[in-house]
Order: sequence, then structure tokens, then C-alpha cells
Amino acid sequence: MKETILLVEDNPHIMEINREVLAGEGYRVLQAADGKTCRSLLEETDVDLIVLDIMLPDADGLALCGEIKARYDIPILFLSALGENAQIIEGLRAGGDDYLPKPYDIGVLVARVAARLRAAQRKKRFVTQYGLRLDTVSMLAYADGRDLLLTQKEFLLLLTLLQSGDRMIGKDELYQTVWGVPPGGDHSALYTTVSRLNKKLDGTGNRVNYHRGEGYILEKV
Repeated sequence: MKETILLVEDNPHIMEINREVLAGEGYRVLQAADGKTCRSLLEETDVDLIVLDIMLPDADGLALCGEIKARYDIPILFLSALGENAQIIEGLRAGGDDYLPKPYDIGVLVARVAARLRAAQRKKRFVTQYGLRLDTVSMLAYADGRDLLLTQKEFLLLLTLLQSGDRMIGKDELYQTVWGVPPGGDHSALYTTVSRLNKKLDGTGNRVNYHRGEGYILEKV
């Protein structure tokens, strides 16, 4: 299965054509005819690219783009009948990554989608969520631009929990992932690292919590 693409388009004819073509390319395609549905799908599903129409029945696509970019690190390709330069500039300034004016050749849409996804893959160096930004190359973590000064193990622990989303991770699995060896029944290094990490996360609105019998998870506080 290829990447997941969210189509946000209120024209059912255009929606169906784009869905059929992109699904034919092997992508998983989600559909939203308005801003409300778009927001709900983003809450429920991991999306790799959004193809967003500027003109929606319940939302300004430019404002919606800014709202999405503030919460998610997802590339956005604008579609709109408004092809004037001023509209293109406005869309890109709102956070859009690319712009395709209607009418467009469907082959161009497929090529633009593939190009945006390739560019996004190259950016996977950075993991951004919950107001945190982790650089997986330098192994530095930031909150609102402030370096959290994490050790290597603290960074790997935070990265693992951040990437797990809502899934809780058991002690043994977390120890194996961060330290690279089975814990052998001794989780003291894990407990110590979690404690130190939580002290450094203080004031960021995040905390590593343990739920008995289920595992560890990064939660908002």
C-alpha cells in the first residue's frame, strides 16, 4: 500500500475523477467534501498528503491550510479555479506546498502528488508533534524553539513514544527499542530515563505516563 492522500473537494465529479486516478496509482485515498470532515479525518487517520480545494462550502481553504499546518506536518497541494498570481502567492504564504489551477491535466496532478510525496519523504528527518520538534539526524529536541538538552537515550525514548501515537508501549518493548537489548527483568534504566525526561518536558505541556498493565505513552497535560 502506498501513501494516504486526503482529497478535500466539494465538487463530486472532480472528487470522483481524482479519487479513481490516484487509487489507480496505488494510493489509499480519503475524501472530504468540507472542512469539518477534513478535520475529523485528520484526527482519526495518518495522512501523507492533502489535496485541498481553496473554495469549500464551510471553510476558507487558505485559513484551513494554516490551521492544518499549525497542528500537522503534512504537505498540502492546492487546487483552485482561482489561477491568478495573487491567489497563488496567497496560497503558498498560507502554508501550501504547491498549487495547481483548474482546469488541469490529470497526469499533471498525479506527477505533482508524486513529487510532493518524494519531497516530504526527504523531510522525514524532522518529527513534529504536540509542540515538539525532533531532529532525527542531530538527535536534538526542541519545544517552542528551546533545546530540551536531551541525552541520547532520552531522545530515543521520546522519539519512540512520539512516533507510537496513541499506542501504549510495554516496558520490555520500550527497553528493547531504546537500548537495543532485552531488559533481562531489570527496568531501572528505563525508570530513571523516564524520570529525567519528564523533568525536561516540564512546561512543554507533555508528560510520559505509565498505565499499569498497558505501558508507556506520551500524553498532553
